[in-house]
Amino acid sequence: MKCPICYFNDTKVVDSRVSTDGSSIRRRRECLKCGFRFSTYEEIELLELVIVKRDGRREAYSRDKLMSGLKKSCEKRPITADRFKRLIHAIERDLQKLKKSEITSKQVGMAVMKNLKKVDQISYIRYASIYESFKDAADFKKELNKLIKNKRIKK
Repeated sequence: MKCPICYFNDTKVVDSRVSTDGSSIRRRRECLKCGFRFSTYEEIELLELVIVKRDGRREAYSRDKLMSGLKKSCEKRPITADRFKRLIHAIERDLQKLKKSEITSKQVGMAVMKNLKKVDQISYIRYASIYESFKDAADFKKELNKLIKNKRIKK
């Protein structure tokens, strides 16, 4: 790992800590030349996962694309950066559990909606409205009624 200050190629790990959800490791490093200390993060990465789109096109899985869509849904909602990160990890974990090298965009959307519903219902409705292509207010009402009904059942 290169030092971000002097660009020396050798650093040593001073401390390592696993995140609370166990999906990443924070490492404190020290440059062996200038002594500068900095942190790096090691995370699980989905490798060689191909998404099959509705029209049959195939494209490589992109965490950035997933995050971008979720950020739009979660905009101006009380979701911390840490909670958002855990949401991404939960979605990716669900995708990994499928144990396939190719999955459909529908499977990705379902994993997103399942996990987003647990985090924030407003963000869930925003995402669902685009993913499910709501056509009018009746579609919104139907989805809201499902959420309300499920909330009553849990009480």
